[in-house]
Amino acid sequence: MNTPRPTIIPIYTTKGDAEAFLAYPYLFNRNGDWVGFVTPKRDVYSVMGQYVGTLTNDPRIVRKKATSTLKPRLKPPLKPQRIYLPATIPLPPMMPELSHSVIDVLLDAPELLHTIDSGDQRQDMD
Repeated sequence: MNTPRPTIIPIYTTKGDAEAFLAYPYLFNRNGDWVGFVTPKRDVYSVMGQYVGTLTNDPRIVRKKATSTLKPRLKPPLKPQRIYLPATIPLPPMMPELSHSVIDVLLDAPELLHTIDSGDQRQDMD
């Protein structure tokens, strides 16, 4: 019996490039590697459970420049299987300009969404 394939939604940068993909609740990079997850309230977290930003309707991942009140770390879900990205990606919608207090995470801080085996918060191997 075939299991239904999840709907894969491209997540764009302000420039219109698809840099991430959402197969809810999992977020993947362009290689199909797991880089984060999205909560029902559209908050985006890294694979380590660190708050990254918010998923907008565009869809983009944005974050306030001044993050004095960061959200608490969440326990990430179990690691998903790698996904295979679609061969074609829809053209991005028209992106409104971001206010000066907000950054596009995939464009300005892509290091916040890293794979589980890379990044500053990973555990050291013995």
